[in-house]
Amino acid sequence: MIYVKLREAMETYRQRTGVRLTYEAISEQTKISVATLQSLATRPGYNTRLSTIEKLCRVMGCSPGDLLELRDSAEGGADEDQ
Repeated sequence: MIYVKLREAMETYRQRTGVRLTYEAISEQTKISVATLQSLATRPGYNTRLSTIEKLCRVMGCSPGDLLELRDSAEGGADEDQ
């Protein structure tokens, strides 16, 4: 399962820049709804578009590899289709 490490990326951004990003601030900059950002941050296996990942990477100055992680389905807490 692909896991979106949004909260981790937000913390890395804060450590790097000293600026604390909120879902509201990211939403204003990307036009991604706060509800979608919350789902990305909390729901393992949440399915999103690559354009959403691109917008997040641009705002946080990171690469997709910094934002995405491949995990075994047991780690993510959801069953994976085989």
